[in-house]
Amino acid sequence: MANLMHSISRSHWISILAKAHLETLEHYFAALESVPDYRFLRSPETGLTMVRGRAEGEGQPFNLGEITLTRCVVQLDNHHGETLTGFGYIAGRSHRHAELAALCDALLQHLDWQARVHNHVILPLQADRQTQHDQAAAEVESTRVNFFTLKRGED
Repeated sequence: MANLMHSISRSHWISILAKAHLETLEHYFAALESVPDYRFLRSPETGLTMVRGRAEGEGQPFNLGEITLTRCVVQLDNHHGETLTGFGYIAGRSHRHAELAALCDALLQHLDWQARVHNHVILPLQADRQTQHDQAAAEVESTRVNFFTLKRGED
């Protein structure tokens, strides 16, 4: 199979992994069965980060507030002697979620694993996210109220 790095960007799959629900990620990750050994470069750790915003999405940036963030960095070796580094950053305090996100990121860089992880983890997570988005959009649409005015004949 062709290198998936050309068909999906790393930032895209990192985003999908970070936004997934842990239970769903665990479920799809379990389909991979055994994964290569890996080591922590940075064990999962939780801290705070500042979230910035812009008025109406275009104004000057301002500090909106802090959120809890958990990060993890793992490293694994491939059979070519290369070392692959995976990063996981997630909102919240789940060390396991950050670890799985980092491990999936590293595996998606591994030529022997990327198709399997893409097909068994990323695509199902992406489909689940799209379904949730479509359901939310349908709920919003069902409550839409259209306002209009009729021109009165007095003018």
